[in-house]
Amino acid sequence: MTRFRLRSGVVGVALLALAASSCASDKAGDGGAGTGADGVKHGPGVTDDTITLGLITDLTGPYAPIGKSLSQAAQLYYDEINLGGGICGRQVETLVRDMSYDAQKTAVAYTELEPKVAALPQFLGSTTIASVRDRLEASGPLTLALAWAPSVLGAKPIQMTGTTYAIDVINGVDHLVKDRGLKKGDKIGHVYLEGDYGDDSVAGSKYAADKLGLSVVEQKVKPTDADMSSQVSALKQAGVKAIILSIAPKQTASFVGVAATAGLKVPVLGSNSAFAPQLLATDAGPAFLGDFAVLQAASPLSADLPIMKTIIAGYSDKFPKDGLDNGVMAGYTSAMVVGDALKKACENKDLSRDGIIAAHRSQNAWDGGFGSTMDFTDPAQPPTRKTYLLKPDPKAAGGLTVQKDNFTSDLAAAYPVTAG
Repeated sequence: MTRFRLRSGVVGVALLALAASSCASDKAGDGGAGTGADGVKHGPGVTDDTITLGLITDLTGPYAPIGKSLSQAAQLYYDEINLGGGICGRQVETLVRDMSYDAQKTAVAYTELEPKVAALPQFLGSTTIASVRDRLEASGPLTLALAWAPSVLGAKPIQMTGTTYAIDVINGVDHLVKDRGLKKGDKIGHVYLEGDYGDDSVAGSKYAADKLGLSVVEQKVKPTDADMSSQVSALKQAGVKAIILSIAPKQTASFVGVAATAGLKVPVLGSNSAFAPQLLATDAGPAFLGDFAVLQAASPLSADLPIMKTIIAGYSDKFPKDGLDNGVMAGYTSAMVVGDALKKACENKDLSRDGIIAAHRSQNAWDGGFGSTMDFTDPAQPPTRKTYLLKPDPKAAGGLTVQKDNFTSDLAAAYPVTAG
C-alpha cells in the first residue's frame, strides 16, 4: 500500500513521467468535422483510426497521489478496450495533463487539449472545473467531473458520477437517527473545510438536523489547519452525540486520533473525501477501526462484484508497485462511463462532440456492474441519491468494506439540489 505522504522529488519525477507518457501524440487526435470511411460522423479527437481522450488531473499538487491512481486506472480501462479491438473500430488514445490543482494551469491545459480530444473522462476538482466552466458549457466535450459539489451540475457536457456531498451527509444523519439512536434535541458536530466541499456538506447536515429535530454544532477549518485538537475539545464540551467530518484525510487522522485520546466516544462519519486508506498505516490507524464510517456513493473495491475483481487484478498486474486506493475505482468508473457513451454514439454513427453528449444523456439506468444505477438524463441533478456506509478495514482491498448497503433516505430523496 502506498504511503499517503510521498516524497515530493520522487513523486514529481514519477508523475511527470506519467503525463509525458500519454499514449497519444499531440497531433494524433486532430480529427475534425466530417464523415469517416465507415459512415460514422467525426468530431474533434476522432479519425478513421483513433479516438483521442483527455485527462486533466493533479500529478504534482495537493491531490497528486489520488490523481496518479485516477489516471492509471483510466489508462487500464482503455488498454483493456484496445486489446478487445477498440471502440467503433478505432484505438483509444489518451493525453494526460497535470494542472497541479491550479486554476491558471488548468486553463492552459484545457486550452491545449480542447481541440484535440473527443471527450474528457477525467477532470479533477470543482475549483479547477469552475475556471473553465463557461467554455465547457459553450462548446466543450463530454467531461466527467471528479468532484461532488453542486457547482459542477447544470451544464450538458459536464457529468458528475455519484451524488453531492450534501446528499451523502443527509443520508448519514438519517442513519444516525434510525440506526444509532439519536433523538430530537440531540446535537451533532460537523467539522468542515471552507469552500465547495465543506459548504455543501454542512448544508446537508443542517437540512437533515432541522427536519429531524436535531441541532448542528459547526466547526469550520482551513486547508492549512493540521491539528484538530481545538475542534475535538469544542465538540466534546458541547456534548455532541455524533460527528460528521468534511475535511481532508490528514485532518481526519488528526481528529480521530485526538478524539480517541480525549475519550470522545461517539459515532463519527467521514464525508466522501475525508478518508484515504493510506491513513490506516499511520499512527491514527487504530482509531479508524473504532466507531468511524465513511459516507460514499460508490461501492468499495472490496465489494463482492465481478467488476471489482477485474479492476483489482488488472491494476495490480499493470501497476504492481502502487497500492489500491479510492482513486482506482473512481478513475476506472469515469473511463467506463465515457467508453459506454462512445460505444452508443458509434451505434448512432455520430462521434461528433454533440453526438457523444447526446448518446451519454440518453442513458437513464447506467450501472457498469458497480451496483449503483445512475440516471444521466438531467444535467441539473446528481445521477443518484444513494449512499453507502463503509467501514475501514486494513485487510480489505482499497481499505473499505460495506457496513450498510447503498440507500436513499426520504430526506435525501426530497432534498432540493440547486445546480451551478
